Amino acid sequence: MIKRLFIGEGENKKEIILVGTAHVSKESITLVEKTIEEENPDVIGVELDRERLEQLLSGKKWQETNIIEVIKTGKTYLFLLNILLSNLQKQIGQQMGIKPGAEMMAAIKKAQEKQKPIQMLDRDVRVTLKRTFDYMGFFEKLKLGGSIIGGFLGVGEKIDEQKIEELKNQDLINHLMKELGKQFPSMKKGLVDERDSYISEMIHLSPGKKVVAVVGAGHLEGIEEHLRQNKRSNINALNSTPKKKNYIKYLTWIIPITFILFIIYGFSIKGVETAFNVLTYWIFATGSLAALGALIARAHPVTIIVSFLLAPLTTLHPALAAGWFAAISEAKFNPPKVMDFEDLSNVSSVNGFYSNKITHILIVAALTNIGATIGVIIALPAIITLLG
Repeated sequence: MIKRLFIGEGENKKEIILVGTAHVSKESITLVEKTIEEENPDVIGVELDRERLEQLLSGKKWQETNIIEVIKTGKTYLFLLNILLSNLQKQIGQQMGIKPGAEMMAAIKKAQEKQKPIQMLDRDVRVTLKRTFDYMGFFEKLKLGGSIIGGFLGVGEKIDEQKIEELKNQDLINHLMKELGKQFPSMKKGLVDERDSYISEMIHLSPGKKVVAVVGAGHLEGIEEHLRQNKRSNINALNSTPKKKNYIKYLTWIIPITFILFIIYGFSIKGVETAFNVLTYWIFATGSLAALGALIARAHPVTIIVSFLLAPLTTLHPALAAGWFAAISEAKFNPPKVMDFEDLSNVSSVNGFYSNKITHILIVAALTNIGATIGVIIALPAIITLLG
């Protein structure tokens, strides 16, 4: 699908040709090549950011990832989600006999052949995911997690050959995002609306009088509206990930302070036995459930023991997490190899996530942390009842 429009006035007037594509469609490649050949634009824009362009050109996507840094910065869940969505697109692309992003590569090759400048139109996917998750509330995130896990385990709508045919004329990722947006309205702002604003502004900022912009078909309507109505956006604001008040951070300090007060109260008012029981409840609840999380993640026996021993301590320290130590332990006993990094782009099933040592370590970290957190939630009311 092609949209032609003009923006600006006088010397600043530009002719914009929007080419809407599906990321796994052979027809889209032909459309892109034909449009660039016939229009001979001054600039060719593609719905990519700098990092994704380098990944397409080099073929490397995950090889340079610092897994320990991902875990320490709390991006485990975002990283796993990114792998899942990327590999789902790749899997469907393979069924169609086309490599995802091939139409973008076709545009880039045409630009190189004609010696035309390339304009990166899209925002860094990490910024998009971060801002989107910030917009979502706790229960929305919980619901999203359940939906992703359910779909990952094969619950819900199946993507069969008929469904793939229906998706051929659409931008797959944006289709999936819009479907999610129906259930999670707050996601639409970061995943669709903001990207429409960002891409249209980057088109405005493109040099030259004639621009061919290759974008996902799911963005066509939004981008066209922004350009026709001359809606301008602040790129720096859209690229920022401002820190909002994190009440969870304060909660992490409240928990150890509360626990210490419980111990003091139990010892001074109720006696040594009660204080000992408070300590026992805490160790058993946090340690056992962290170990259970590691067990569900199919961690090494030593990792399970490490999770049990350290969870009671890490849950009392705001700067530590049981999952970190579980991940380090798992990496020691099942160290990742180069082939595991190279194979990340092929992980697309439950068994695949468990068998790949990189994603397995991340799952161990995630489930251990979840187990420890549930342990805290269970332990505190039990201790209050004990002291009552």
